[in-house]
Amino acid sequence: MPADEYWGLARVIVERSARLYLRAWPILISGVVEPLFYLLAVAVGFRSLVPTVTLADGTVVSYVNFVAPALLAASAMNGAISETLSIYFKLRYDKLYEAMLTTPIGPLDIAVGEVGWAVLRGGFYGTLFLGVLAALGLVTTPWALLLIPVGLLVSFVFATLGMACATALRSNAQLEYVTLASTAMFLFSATFFPLSSYPAPLQFLVHLSPLYHGVELARMFFLGTPALSALLHVAYLAVLAVGALHVARLRLRGMFLR
Repeated sequence: MPADEYWGLARVIVERSARLYLRAWPILISGVVEPLFYLLAVAVGFRSLVPTVTLADGTVVSYVNFVAPALLAASAMNGAISETLSIYFKLRYDKLYEAMLTTPIGPLDIAVGEVGWAVLRGGFYGTLFLGVLAALGLVTTPWALLLIPVGLLVSFVFATLGMACATALRSNAQLEYVTLASTAMFLFSATFFPLSSYPAPLQFLVHLSPLYHGVELARMFFLGTPALSALLHVAYLAVLAVGALHVARLRLRGMFLR
């Protein structure tokens, strides 16, 4: 299949989702509210209790500047996961994809299209959150502009993971497992405390969290302290995302092309 035709088929699914949200834009905007409330709570309530944080390299930063980029990464994660979990309902109740597969659209087109829209939604949340940080006067370095591609990368990872999970769920109750996992990552991915403050066994688990790698990327660019370790974070996230997308494609193919 020619490349332009393939991407055209995936683009149709992205356009469909975008048209739907044009009529439900408050839902789209609401995704950035929760991390914004966390940021305001930190800025107003915790600033006097935890004024500064010492990073692994000895750099001392304000607690607000420590938490803000982590919340941006979490916002991108939430946007992507929220979107891809709706795939479960499209599969189990709406039977939407069965109708799509009667057209030239194939399982890979569906996977790429749904992931593509989830990436755009999560990236939108991250970009909007960066705008809020700039309005609050927290952005102090041009390196912070790289938080936009970081947000897109984090969205890509969780979009593919969310879609792979959505194809594996068998009941509504199992959605709670995904919510529990995302909440645990939000709380324990060095979001609110430096990694060094965690017990050694927990540090190993934190390193496995994709959000942790997104948080580290966002934090180093937000603070204007890029390092070669950024390449390792990007590589980990990219490999995880490509693998999860492949799993989602195979599961969709197995469900519909039997």
